[in-house]
Amino acid sequence: MKLTSQLLKKIIAEEVAKFGDMGDVEDVKADEVAADEHGSDKTLEKKIDYIKALKIEESRLRRRLKKVVETRTRVARSL
Repeated sequence: MKLTSQLLKKIIAEEVAKFGDMGDVEDVKADEVAADEHGSDKTLEKKIDYIKALKIEESRLRRRLKKVVETRTRVARSL
């Protein structure tokens, strides 16, 4: 089945109809929550440590990729 612009518009209209009546954002009452209820400093520290670990992993993979690219160019030149 080919996806045409009319078919895409029909699919979108069907999906929008499934949502029903959407209310205004101003009518919704939001509950304010204190920042300390969302997470502790330990959570933030864990996330920072995870980012550091990912950076180390990225540098290791970049070095490995560099070696692979060098080997590939060397082999391509020998052909």
